[in-house]
Amino acid sequence: MKKAKITLAVLALLASAAVSAQTHVKGYYRANGTYVQSHYRSAANSTTLDNYSTRGNVNPYTGQAGTVDPYKAQSTYRQPAPQPTYTPSDTVPANPYNSGY
Repeated sequence: MKKAKITLAVLALLASAAVSAQTHVKGYYRANGTYVQSHYRSAANSTTLDNYSTRGNVNPYTGQAGTVDPYKAQSTYRQPAPQPTYTPSDTVPANPYNSGY
């Protein structure tokens, strides 16, 4: 009986760890009007090794095997922020007191 309780506790711990590694995404409309259904994804972190689409992993909701090479550089949608440009105004004098400095 004690062994069964320990086994059950270990299984519950593993199940809770698997559940915490996923995030539910609500359905939404894209800018072009396309509706994206709600779905689950792996939680954001600093690695691509645990994503459902990574080779060696299986999506538990669809049963599809991952196909993405985790070590190949992936393109990203993030673009560098545009750098602000500064153009001095000609209407404000460099020295408003006109003291010659």
